[in-house]
Amino acid sequence: MDLGGRTALVTGANRGIGRALVEALAARPVARVLAGVRDPDAFEPVSDGAEVVPVRLDLSSHAAIDACLDALADELGAVDLLVNNAGRMTGGLLEEQDIDEVYAMFQVNLLAVAHVTSRVLPHLLAKPVGMVVNNTSISGYAAFPGASTYAASKAGVVALSESLRRELRGTGVGVLHVVTPGVDTDMLDATEAVYGRHMDTSGWEKVTPQHWAGRILEAVEGDQRILGPGGKTALAKLASRGPAFLLDAFSSRAFSRRPQS
Repeated sequence: MDLGGRTALVTGANRGIGRALVEALAARPVARVLAGVRDPDAFEPVSDGAEVVPVRLDLSSHAAIDACLDALADELGAVDLLVNNAGRMTGGLLEEQDIDEVYAMFQVNLLAVAHVTSRVLPHLLAKPVGMVVNNTSISGYAAFPGASTYAASKAGVVALSESLRRELRGTGVGVLHVVTPGVDTDMLDATEAVYGRHMDTSGWEKVTPQHWAGRILEAVEGDQRILGPGGKTALAKLASRGPAFLLDAFSSRAFSRRPQS
């Protein structure tokens, strides 16, 4: 997809990968970037490049999403590229997870992706070319212990993305899902804190948000349908498509139900 003159909408644009994506898009020859955040007034301006406009996009409920998108009616018509980036995480032993946090995570990670895409899609279909980008995770492929609900939410996004891609074949609207590896963000810090109770996370590979944002936009410009994680994480993705005993063996060595500290 040629990004020249395009308008992009990025959810979860206030920090981490989302912020890096907004900055990377602004450095491209796009016309405009809509930075979806819960509090537009708190958004730190992007001083260089294309116009970046913070817009309110609260993904916490069905009603909140509809209210925000209704208020963006004029802007939505201009969107050529939708990046569903926002996410939440929770983890640990299933019986110890806060069920309210689990519901909130599924809302943002999966339901909001389907909801926002369904509202933006008619506008994309009215154009010769458009694209939907969904941020999944290596957890969407490799279902490790301690990540039961998070992995389920991200596996749902993988399935949604691939089904929608086939559904849209021949329309001019592409679908790319990105298999996000360890990206050095606040969310990864929280993930390590949760998983670190039951496994050693010291060997996890990390890339910068800027590096990953650049790879995502390269995949968009190359009309890819899947962006793999690369590095050692790619082995986990590969193993997830092989016999279950491969991941079982790795998990049995890395994970313990008994807290390590």
